[in-house]
Amino acid sequence: MAHALSFVVPGDINTRTGGYGYDRRIVAGLRQRGWTVDLVSLPGTFPTPGDDGLAAARHAFDAIRPRTVVLVDGLALGALPAIAARQRDRLRLIGLVHHPLGLETGLDAATSARLLASEREALRHVRHVVVTSTRTVDAVADLGVPAHHITVVVPGTDPAPAAHGSRTEVPHLLCVASLTPRKGHTVLFDALEKLLHLPWHLTCVGSAHGDGDYADALRTRAATEPLASRITMAGELAGDPLDRAYDNADLFVLPTYYEGYGMVIGEAIARALPVVSTPTGAIADLVGDDAGVLVQAGDAAALAGALERLLTDAAELARLRAGAARRRPTLPTWDDACRQMEAVLVQAAGR
Repeated sequence: MAHALSFVVPGDINTRTGGYGYDRRIVAGLRQRGWTVDLVSLPGTFPTPGDDGLAAARHAFDAIRPRTVVLVDGLALGALPAIAARQRDRLRLIGLVHHPLGLETGLDAATSARLLASEREALRHVRHVVVTSTRTVDAVADLGVPAHHITVVVPGTDPAPAAHGSRTEVPHLLCVASLTPRKGHTVLFDALEKLLHLPWHLTCVGSAHGDGDYADALRTRAATEPLASRITMAGELAGDPLDRAYDNADLFVLPTYYEGYGMVIGEAIARALPVVSTPTGAIADLVGDDAGVLVQAGDAAALAGALERLLTDAAELARLRAGAARRRPTLPTWDDACRQMEAVLVQAAGR
């Protein structure tokens, strides 16, 4: 039996972030499984689309055929409570929440409360909610969604060859993350400034589109001594250039404040890279106690201590690399994710 889906995303689905990457793989996987997927891209800057963005969104939802199963990315859904209320009986709405909008790092209290209230209202009008990690279930339940209306569909990870490493006397650290406050780059820079007595080089890969002012400040700091000769700001990378960045790394670092899941951690472990990160999203589950070291978010001293241990103790770094190598075969696959998503969508279509 053929199935049809409208998948609503804010902006360009080819944007290089983990959330959009998840969306792209779900679309591709469902199409491979025989689904007809109509991608609906909403203009506007979400989660604050403005009047023009709201008008465009209303038109886009009105253009979807009645009783269509509609999967809506949470970055858009949380900002569209009135549209969700209007469409709840006409369309079969399903929310896809990577992480609640109001929990984004750097928001003031009033903005956080407004976004959480908006998302809470929008989620009242969907038939089901998909989240990308077990740790997001409680956050969504706190927004009023009953637990039996929430399904976890974790991201997959593509198989990859084990990284060769820098093969130099200067260990190479890699951070792959959009240049936004939530990812903790300033904490990483603070930590590394405490380690100037050690050899190391950091490459930061990631989009600057999410927060231009923050990204500019990061790039200025990275271009200023004492960090200028130690940090490469590589910008967005994909395909072979990104693969080379992973292959040349000796250690993966992500000092993130909050993740819905933490897809890049899976990508690092797929390459048998030891990880230094924080216990948020599914990172603790991915890393365990044998593939990396986790420190509390925002603690530059603890991060510096963890990095110093691994930069000075070759045996410990090798132990964690071996642990990451053992974890590679256990990583979830995109086929698993698409099969689980399909089950949710079929159930929604039958209601």
